[in-house]
Amino acid sequence: MRRSGGTRYAWLDTLSNAVLALMHQGADLLANLLFINTAYAWVWSHGLKLFSADLTGFAVAFLFQDFLYYWFHRASHRVRWLWASHVTHHSSERLNLSTAFRQSLTYPISGMWVFWLPMAWVGFAPDVIILVVGLNLAFQFFVHTELTGRPGRLGWLFNTPSMHRVHHARNPGYIDRNFAGVLTIWDRLFGTFVAETERPEYGIVRQLHTRNPLVLTFHEWRDMFSDAWRERDWRYLIKPPEWVGPGRLTGPSLQPDQRRRPHT
Repeated sequence: MRRSGGTRYAWLDTLSNAVLALMHQGADLLANLLFINTAYAWVWSHGLKLFSADLTGFAVAFLFQDFLYYWFHRASHRVRWLWASHVTHHSSERLNLSTAFRQSLTYPISGMWVFWLPMAWVGFAPDVIILVVGLNLAFQFFVHTELTGRPGRLGWLFNTPSMHRVHHARNPGYIDRNFAGVLTIWDRLFGTFVAETERPEYGIVRQLHTRNPLVLTFHEWRDMFSDAWRERDWRYLIKPPEWVGPGRLTGPSLQPDQRRRPHT
């Protein structure tokens, strides 16, 4: 890392990421036991049963999940209810392997698991869904680094650290780009791909400058509900993070702060 001149690890930042990871894993485990596995099993039992548990079926499951992940990830930047969870991951001012662990315990509340329900409906068993989601996220661990350069031919098909550095950057031309999980073909197909050109500046529009896991987890939920309550407008829950209601230009929690886009 010193030789490459990239962002270095910091003990407090890495420790904060580790605590967030443990909180996230604990919440996921509890949610799976309470209702997520039950929901998948119910939808699967009433679904189409189009696929069997063979190698071909597994390959289709992996591809389908990656497609759904793209839309989950894209929605997580453009729907504030989802962004309230996802902003935790983007709040780091560094990009290294520990950043991959920087996740929110509120994903079961915001509804990440809902995006995989179509897999159960077409015939993939709950265990297969959990497995391919896990493999997708495991692959993404390795794209959180500055230790590699720009991609060669593999970058036309697979997500790479260069593409993910763009995704984590707050440079105006990089915001809300490169949503790929494993395959970058979705970004190219749906017009969200941007190549890395200028050096990325990581984080969100106005940085939080805190390593407190509770603040990193709940700050956007607080601001979102505060905006909705003050304006008596439920659209603050579903509109993009930078959206403000008619007749309101700014306010304490409507600054271009924790959100990654300035107001438009």
